[in-house]
Amino acid sequence: MARARSRIAGVISVFGELLITTGVLLALFVVYSLWWTNVLADRAATEESDRVRHNWAAAPQGQGPGALDTKDGIGFLHVPAMDEGDVLVKKGTDPETLNDGVAGYYTDPIKSALPGDRQGNFTLAAHRDGHGAKFHNIHKIRTGDPIVFETRDTWYVYKVFKDLKQTSKFNVDVLQPVPKESGKTAPGRYITLTTCTPLYTSEYRYVVWGELVRTEKVDSARTRPEELR
Repeated sequence: MARARSRIAGVISVFGELLITTGVLLALFVVYSLWWTNVLADRAATEESDRVRHNWAAAPQGQGPGALDTKDGIGFLHVPAMDEGDVLVKKGTDPETLNDGVAGYYTDPIKSALPGDRQGNFTLAAHRDGHGAKFHNIHKIRTGDPIVFETRDTWYVYKVFKDLKQTSKFNVDVLQPVPKESGKTAPGRYITLTTCTPLYTSEYRYVVWGELVRTEKVDSARTRPEELR
């Protein structure tokens, strides 16, 4: 009887140690996913952003944003409500692109317009958790808040008019040139921000829509619009 109890105690002890080890490994994985990937992504994004601004400074005068539509990045997103600073925007929304701590504009399933287009929907995505988490605070955006997109020679100032706090990740209609779920029925110059929701999951999508209210030419000092001061 004593020997049997000893075996049972040994099994319980080993099982307990395995649970502790598993818990430690899971904790380390969470730390990696939610902290270390942010460190790596922010480092990569800073390097890429510096390269884009350097290229802008070296570009011939008069080169417009269309000519800057390259894999290096087309400009910077500024959303004061999210307090993320300058977010580099690149082409594509695949993980290879977004994992570098940037936002990307959609090339499929519905191709994004670019800010300089006469009409259309400039549709963007970024991670909400890990890998830079540039849209982590998307829930802080309110109707009337500014969204500003910066290119080498133009500031595009949008105003938020609607959000959709949860929708299916398969709902591509939110990316349409005229996003009717936002209440719009006519062509315009829109911007759409999308990311995962709820926090720490990717089950649904959170969507914010804005509409262009004006543009400003960038001056030699790159003076920011009043919305960013």
